[in-house]
Amino acid sequence: MRKVVSPRPSSHSPALLLTSLAGLLRTWLPEQRWFAGKGRRVTELALLSATELHPGCLHLLVSTRHDTAAHLPGDCYQLLLGVREVLPPRLAHTCIGRASEGPLAGMMVYDALQEPRSADLLLERLRTPGTVGPLRFEREAHVAIPAGLTPRLLDAEQSNSSLVYGDSYILKIFRRVQPGINPDLEVPWALARQGCTRVPAPVAWFRTSQPQAATLGVLQPFLRDADDGWTLALESLTAGRDFTEEAYELGKATAEVHLALAGAFALGVPVGRRSRRLAASMNERLDATSRSVPDLLPYVDGLRGAFDALAALDSGRPVQRIHGDLHLGQVLRAGRRWFVIDFEGEPARPVAERRHPQPPVRDVAGMLRSFDYAARSRRPWRPEWARRCRDAYCAGYAAHARWDPRAEPELLRAYETDRAVYEVLYEARHRPDWLPVPMAAIARLAELAPASSGPGSQKPVPSFHSAQGG
Repeated sequence: MRKVVSPRPSSHSPALLLTSLAGLLRTWLPEQRWFAGKGRRVTELALLSATELHPGCLHLLVSTRHDTAAHLPGDCYQLLLGVREVLPPRLAHTCIGRASEGPLAGMMVYDALQEPRSADLLLERLRTPGTVGPLRFEREAHVAIPAGLTPRLLDAEQSNSSLVYGDSYILKIFRRVQPGINPDLEVPWALARQGCTRVPAPVAWFRTSQPQAATLGVLQPFLRDADDGWTLALESLTAGRDFTEEAYELGKATAEVHLALAGAFALGVPVGRRSRRLAASMNERLDATSRSVPDLLPYVDGLRGAFDALAALDSGRPVQRIHGDLHLGQVLRAGRRWFVIDFEGEPARPVAERRHPQPPVRDVAGMLRSFDYAARSRRPWRPEWARRCRDAYCAGYAAHARWDPRAEPELLRAYETDRAVYEVLYEARHRPDWLPVPMAAIARLAELAPASSGPGSQKPVPSFHSAQGG
């Protein structure tokens, strides 16, 4: 067996290590699914932190800048890199490249998260809390995590990486790191203390103190027999089955989580006291998106009607902590019970913004848009399937929350419109083939007359085929 060589980061400055890694990372980073700068060339790299987790494995925080966004702050990414003299065939798929200069010259560099040994030792760090340089590993004192759980790296995630250990635990490793506590640790931890069982409770986590305090990863129970809502919805569509019972129960689960969040965190001011500010933010996003996606320009004036109605809304409903990016891919069904996961929010937005209290209807709007996406992903398109799911979901939510999201149609329409605008930008940048899906909703939303009901009106929102259809 060949010896694993440790580069000992403590003996080399970050600048020296970067001479070995910069060329490799400039090529490798843009190829990763979780890299946010798709389609943009990496022009600057900075090594913010380098820690040896164990011999031959480096934990790095790397800052990047792009040629088309030189005026914007750099993105910080978390990497676990292995270093060996020779990479064995079983690890060939993890290869990043051979360093040609600097202290690692001649060494093979690879993605250590795909190496079972490094994944094992990462779990061991969480089992036995402590510090390694600026990294701190912590766990719940009452939880005993077994040793020797076989790791496997999931390949389905987009913005992060996850390791499953023995089908018992899942470790989410945040790839794009921002200062502050990550909501995907903060919110499930708080909900567990509220007795909410709809969200798997964190059992361990790790964080850094350099260059700023930030959450790096969270370990939670793994729901081994669960299927995500997106998969279940597509199976229903393919088989021609109704999905309203599942949608109704999902609405109840969403309301249960919202009520627990309202008890765990302080409530904000009523929506009516900040409706103009919310509408202004939505208008800003609409303007910015229309500049980036010209297809949106013909609909801008029509879409503003939704935001104008929101600006005039005098709702007494308070804002609160919410999920922030709720859709069918963020929920799991085990047996007949729904669970909500991934409280990180929209990764493109700053952590501080994602932690702000917001109207719960924003989560509702995200799920309603997700039913539309599911219906349009199968041919022939079945708008009635999505309409029934939307109605059932809102009915389930109302049954548990004792408040129907359709009771304030101006608020729901504004957030559905804002979500569709977000989807247009995302699809244009990442999945152009999917752009017609949100654009169909945009076309219909832009045609709707501004809502005119007053406070307390029970007028329902437009049905699916009039609001979201193509």
